This record gives sequence, C-alpha cells and structure tokens, in this order.
Amino acid sequence: MSRVQLALRVPDLEASIAFYAKLFGAEPAKLRDGYANFAIAEPPLKLVLIEGDADGTTHMDHLGVEVDSTDAVHAATTRLTEAGLATIEESDTSCCYALQDKVWVHGPGQEPWEVYVVKADGDALTRREDSACCAAPAAGGSSTGGPVAAGCC
Repeated sequence: MSRVQLALRVPDLEASIAFYAKLFGAEPAKLRDGYANFAIAEPPLKLVLIEGDADGTTHMDHLGVEVDSTDAVHAATTRLTEAGLATIEESDTSCCYALQDKVWVHGPGQEPWEVYVVKADGDALTRREDSACCAAPAAGGSSTGGPVAAGCC
C-alpha cells in the first residue's frame, strides 16, 4: 500500500493535533516530543505535524509518498532517475522517530518530495544533532549513492 504524505510545520502542536483528529476522525498513530503523525485510512494520507516556532504560521515542510518496502524505494529511485530527475538517496536514516530508506526529488518550484519506507520505530526526531528533522536535502546536492546532510520523515 502507498499513501501520500503531507508534512506540516505548525506553531501549536497540541491545537493542531486536536484539529486534525476532529477533521479526519482519527487519533495520532505516533506522538512524540514536538512531533505527531496520523495514518489516515480514508483518504489514504500520512499527515505529519512537526512543531515549529510558536509565533510562526503553519506551512508545508515537505511532501512524500510512503511505500511498503525498500524494494519499492529502489524502484522509485530507478524510475525517477530514468525520467531525468536528480535523486538523492538515504539508507537507514533515523529521523522523525523512525528508521527509514528514502529517495528525494524536487519539483520545479523546489518543493521537496520523498519516497520512503519506515523500517522500524525509532527514538530520535533528528538523524543528527546539527540537522533539522524533515529538512529535505537541497536540490542539486549529492546525487544517487551517497549520504546527504539532512532529511527525514
């Protein structure tokens, strides 16, 4: 099963959790410090909420497609590369409280998209202390095959 992911940076995590629980009629699938996600069955959606600045506004952090296997991530990488898109791969990335494999691409407006699989639950929001969770690697950064500085969810 695949589903689209929408990751939002929100100024008030608790209020956002309450709102989206009512909107989708579902409770969060995962709640951690500064983080929540909803695994919505209908419509198929992974909604990720990441605590942002308290005086800020809600904005899109990144977009994604959650898939069910590392093989599906590899297939997406091949398909995207063959289509001429610059890809950035990450393997065994620990972020957003999960261990993941993923590939990143950027749309024409530099909007970050990831295709990813959650391999296991994790206990860290970020992969490294000096990288922001769910900050997509910069477009035009390292291409397929090597580690990148940041990215998750």
